[in-house]
Amino acid sequence: MQDKRHTDGDAPEPHKRDEESPEEPPRSLKPRQIISSVFAAGLGVQSSKNRERDFTEGNAGLFIIAGLVFTALFIGGVYLVVQVVLKTAV
Repeated sequence: MQDKRHTDGDAPEPHKRDEESPEEPPRSLKPRQIISSVFAAGLGVQSSKNRERDFTEGNAGLFIIAGLVFTALFIGGVYLVVQVVLKTAV
């Protein structure tokens, strides 16, 4: 049997830890990105790239709140337009 000791003078390497990079903190979306994503999703034109970004980096609570605000503003806007049209038609 061969002796597997280091005979060339090199010290054996200590056990290395996994050299994976430390976990990066999750990036959060900027308010502009959240608003544009909610607007695009509300109109049905959200790109799959942005949708994937929203699911990986976004906070569900923020999207729910932004979606409710967008919906309320949309309904309020439609209501105002209808009221203006009805008043001018009479």
